[in-house]
Amino acid sequence: MNAVSHVDVIIVGAGISGIGSAYHLQQQCPGKSYAVIEMKDSFGGTWETHKYPGVRSDSDLYTFGYRFKPWIGKPIATGQQILDYLGEVIEENGIGEHIFYGHRITGCSFSRDTDLWTVQATRLADGAEVSFTCNFLWMCQGYYDHEMPYLPPEWQERGLADYRGDFVHAQLWDPDYDYAGKRILVIGSGATAATVVPAFAEQAAHVTMLQRSPTYFFCKENNSELADRLREVGIDEPTIHRVVRQQVMYDMSVITQRCIDEPDVVVEELRELVRAYTGKPDFEFEPHFAPKYRPWQQRLAFCPEGDVFRCAVEGKLTVVTDTIDHFTQKGVRTSSGKDIEADMIVAATGFKLSVMGDIPFMVDGEAIDWHECVTYRGMMFTGVPNMAWVMGYFRASWTLRVDMMGDFVCSLLNQMDAKGASRVEVAFRPEDAGMEIGPWIEADNFNPGYLMRDLGKLPRAGNRPEWRHNQDYWAEKEQIPAINLDGEEFVYSSRASRGAKEPDLAETA
Repeated sequence: MNAVSHVDVIIVGAGISGIGSAYHLQQQCPGKSYAVIEMKDSFGGTWETHKYPGVRSDSDLYTFGYRFKPWIGKPIATGQQILDYLGEVIEENGIGEHIFYGHRITGCSFSRDTDLWTVQATRLADGAEVSFTCNFLWMCQGYYDHEMPYLPPEWQERGLADYRGDFVHAQLWDPDYDYAGKRILVIGSGATAATVVPAFAEQAAHVTMLQRSPTYFFCKENNSELADRLREVGIDEPTIHRVVRQQVMYDMSVITQRCIDEPDVVVEELRELVRAYTGKPDFEFEPHFAPKYRPWQQRLAFCPEGDVFRCAVEGKLTVVTDTIDHFTQKGVRTSSGKDIEADMIVAATGFKLSVMGDIPFMVDGEAIDWHECVTYRGMMFTGVPNMAWVMGYFRASWTLRVDMMGDFVCSLLNQMDAKGASRVEVAFRPEDAGMEIGPWIEADNFNPGYLMRDLGKLPRAGNRPEWRHNQDYWAEKEQIPAINLDGEEFVYSSRASRGAKEPDLAETA
């Protein structure tokens, strides 16, 4: 790839968000030059990071896949299948020639004098410091630290160093590790734990899952009867993808609303699925499978064919609901005094939140404190021009918002061109004066640990739809396409109207 000093748009990250955004930019703004800057040596983001046994999606691929590329396969896909899918998107659309792999961004700064972003990066292959400039910055780097997962800080105080077995966080798993015949202790109960436990159980001597509190699981066959039937009668794959995608989104909207309106009924339905897949009408849910929150206050983990519960019934899995008093040489002692011995401990304790990749940002020489910004629909931020951030959905598939934001950002870029604007930023309207400002999201709406721990790192939100990301895809799918780009919240400016001299890009690069 030839060196590039200036492009119209820089996309940060070559994961599912960055690849999808690059596609939309090419399709909807074909005259724009762009570069994708990626820290890793390959594409895939999350699916390149996580290599633990059984790694798979916990969203169906008819909605987790892009709207523009049909998914052909089982709804829940392996990590490798998703990487293959992303690779096809890159290959089919010539995106690869725009990707700068192995570049760690060290700083981003915007100048209102030039209306340009300067992106500083280190080329990891040789340590060289490189610089790019662009008119618009599209942040697609995700929301968590890919190199340093979350470990409870108190574990060191509780003697983690005393443990003599093998210890690893699932996010840092070595695929070459041989765990056959070992006693494995998995600490955690979320989507990662739900994935590794059945995989470990196939070869391990025994698996124990230690959890502070239970998680809801949704058990279902890993297939789509609708997709299978449409294929059987000869419907083409693009149509199948569109129809099944629509059905899945409809079903998700129904279950999401029911979790709010009749959570007790939903809980009983989830339990009935467990009874059906385990073949045990008397399956005991208390205390290990009885969460204290309502469904969808935290992510509802998918459980293909009830595999986690079947492991428990078959005696391959022991679930312990307790906290850690301290680590021992052979395992852990819980707060209730139970000793759990293990040859290996796998921490499935979640992510460490990373806002904008923890990259230092500046505007006109002033450092940006994201918590001092207010979000515009979870996509743009007050005081930060010419930038958008892709933050997907937690209750619906992440990629639904990637596609929708692709439309929004491209429309915004085209609107800037139509106006002759070199800068756009969001600002409060007169009607927003005195608006109540609160956290990014309320705990009673969605409260996973990684968000609650670091909520102070995220931008804040207003109490009006324009100034919040409410995690409601079914509302946003109507609201975002209807955004009036001439609305008062969008402030456009051009260098020409300010009488400013056009920058010498050779000098700014």
